[in-house]
Amino acid sequence: MRDAFSPTNCRTNGIFCIVGAALFLTANDSIIKWLSPSYPLHEIVLVRAVVALVLTLLFVQLEGGLHLLRTRRPALHFLRGLLIVIANMAFFLALASMPLAEATALFFVNPLFIMLLSVPILGERVGLKRWLAMLAGLAGVVIMLRPGFGVGNWVTLLPLVAALTYASMQMLTRRLGVIDKASTLAFYIQLTFVLISAAIGLAVGDGHYDDGQNTTLEFLFRAWTWPTLSDAGLMALCGCLVAAGGYLLSQAYRISEASVVAPFEYTSLPLALFWGLLIWGDLPDVIAFLGISLIVGSGLFVFYRETLHARRAAGYAPKLSRR
Repeated sequence: MRDAFSPTNCRTNGIFCIVGAALFLTANDSIIKWLSPSYPLHEIVLVRAVVALVLTLLFVQLEGGLHLLRTRRPALHFLRGLLIVIANMAFFLALASMPLAEATALFFVNPLFIMLLSVPILGERVGLKRWLAMLAGLAGVVIMLRPGFGVGNWVTLLPLVAALTYASMQMLTRRLGVIDKASTLAFYIQLTFVLISAAIGLAVGDGHYDDGQNTTLEFLFRAWTWPTLSDAGLMALCGCLVAAGGYLLSQAYRISEASVVAPFEYTSLPLALFWGLLIWGDLPDVIAFLGISLIVGSGLFVFYRETLHARRAAGYAPKLSRR
């Protein structure tokens, strides 16, 4: 029994959790993209969040009971939730007009944003090699945006907004620390989703801001529509997927070092390629693949350098994260 909690097993379990989270969350992204021509984003997110909130409460009960929802840092939880809501909304709006794989690739510039923000916020020192890696990743972003060729538009900036917001959330977590259970973290995130999506729906749900001239803005401002039985089932499935994915994601970072599990978040990219090709027949062109390669390569290099730095700071003695 003791071996189950050994550093090696915790790392292995953390990797399984992060890969499982990637599978569930990319499937969720695909369903939202599929539903985007018919329903407003806030309606889909609200149904998804309500289902996910119920399932998360079951996870809380399994981990020890509803008393785990009591936290000494409610403001921190809701601020984290707000940042994740903004990141998700920006990413999902991009999906209405962009291929899933390309939006996912642009989102994965977030490790570079984390590195960049760690300098002023955490006071960390960044060496020349990591700065060069960041420049390579940003070059990949520029290649994918294709300025001057009439291909890119403001929608392609939305995954970058999502990446920056997500990185800010990670900085907040690293700055203040998190001591709650994975299910507790997921609960407050889903509660924030319910509150904000309901508020947006009350404000714009009658569709009076929808002029029908832009696919992305239409996805945001479209009037609420009573879903068909099959579409309601897909929205509920999104709730199940995001509840399981969010729990596994939080659990991965709780039981293992971030430097071990974080690189495996990149499994989302081949999964996004798979879903995009399977459902819509989307396949990035050569230029997009070049940009994707630079972004992924630079991100993995940053993770690698952070791992080396952490081991040197700890005297090459690995320690389990207690987050």
